[in-house]
Amino acid sequence: MSDASPGDPPSHRFALDADGTEMLARKLGGFVGLDAADRAALERICTRARRFAGQTDLLRQGEVPDAAIVVLRGFVCRARHRPNGSCQILAYLLPGDICDPDFAVPRPMDHVLATLTASLVARVPREAFLSLIDRHPNVARALRIARVVDEAVAREWLVSIGRRSARERLAHLFCELAERLGAVGLSDGDGYELPLTQVALSDTLALTSVHVNRTLREMRREGLIELRGRRLEILDAERLKGIAEFDAAYLRAPEPTVRWDEGG
Repeated sequence: MSDASPGDPPSHRFALDADGTEMLARKLGGFVGLDAADRAALERICTRARRFAGQTDLLRQGEVPDAAIVVLRGFVCRARHRPNGSCQILAYLLPGDICDPDFAVPRPMDHVLATLTASLVARVPREAFLSLIDRHPNVARALRIARVVDEAVAREWLVSIGRRSARERLAHLFCELAERLGAVGLSDGDGYELPLTQVALSDTLALTSVHVNRTLREMRREGLIELRGRRLEILDAERLKGIAEFDAAYLRAPEPTVRWDEGG
């Protein structure tokens, strides 16, 4: 994994050859059963997508969002930048993920939403988004579950930064990405495209890039992973999960114990 810019030549980018309009339906369909009308509606709102180079701000700190943002290809992040130039990446938005502001309580962004790599992104205006959730209750329920999962991911990242070693942090992140990308068909079980620089990983895991580099080398020597270009190969998934104490339950829809309804 190099420290080159994520906006490097096309061979170093996440594949953008397909339009990706099915990604949101794949993601939400993993939480709630969606019918043909639901899926068609989700694909319609993603048809007007734009390609962005890496390291492009989609929403700036202080901006009041007037649209939901859907990631169809590439890696997008939420991040906070300090006056001294340092950065903390707070979350990854992967293909199928959505940044849906609470339009009922509009407020300025307290962080930036930016591309980490070349990305394909759809912007869904407020009115279209509210109409979607009003007319498609299955989609509304799936979006609520997606928010719950996002909150669980944030808690896991907080535990990583606060209590996991560098090796455990990387192992946990790699396991999580395998699950999340696999849910939308972008991981084959043995690995996935990881078009991130070591600087991006260090900003994610609150480590120096030197520490990330050293830890990656150790994980390679142990036969846990292999990095080939921008692809991560997981060589021993069970050992990697054991090191991370990884349990994917936080990424899945909860088993309902009570009846769901629109007031739930």
